Amino acid sequence: YQRRVRGFFWLTKMLHKLFFRNTILFNRSTTNQRTWLHKQAAVRTFTPYYHNNFNQPIWLPNHSPQEYHGTTILAVRKDSKVVIIGDGQVSSGNSIVKSTARKIRKLSQGSILLGMAGSVGDCFALVERFEKHLEAHSGQLLQASVALAKQWRTDKYLRQLNARLVVCDKEATLTISGNGDVLEPDHGIAGIGSGGEYALAAARALIDEPHLDAETIARRAMKIAAEICVYTNDNFIVEELQSTK
Repeated sequence: YQRRVRGFFWLTKMLHKLFFRNTILFNRSTTNQRTWLHKQAAVRTFTPYYHNNFNQPIWLPNHSPQEYHGTTILAVRKDSKVVIIGDGQVSSGNSIVKSTARKIRKLSQGSILLGMAGSVGDCFALVERFEKHLEAHSGQLLQASVALAKQWRTDKYLRQLNARLVVCDKEATLTISGNGDVLEPDHGIAGIGSGGEYALAAARALIDEPHLDAETIARRAMKIAAEICVYTNDNFIVEELQSTK
């Protein structure tokens, strides 16, 4: 009797593998119609849903939330000024959701500039934590940035946040990422976001021009980035500080 029971369960398992794990999948709808789907195509483009009447998988298309693109942030330090400039476009899929978004903030009573690139909720969550670290470290930019990067990297919830930050004070320009990186870029120029590399390259080309100040370089570089990157517009917001470098 035990051998028969084990044989029955073994046969059931083999049949399950045959019909559900090999080349085809069986699907029954509410009208009792049968449809055969190739497994590889179904797994890639459909999600299983089990109907109560038949206890068979009905494969429905995946509907993942659209990602929000957009943001170009550029920081330029030259002579006695440091400037952060950002565009105003936020895109969802093929649509422009907002063209006048503000992605730059002043912190620590105006002594620190911050630009953010990434998902809106993720950015503001990180900005709130960065402000707490600034208060805990008496406004020291480097120490607060390292503390945020450490928390961002090690916390299992913060690790899922999709954003990047660029922060400046009168002495340093830093970029902060979720990989635990706190970097001070060369030449005092930092670019993040969808068009950050274009703006960075343009600013690097203009930085040695003696007749151009930091704001002029930043505006020209961002204009070039806006002409190349489809997720960047020309509604620029600029903030500046006096620099010691």
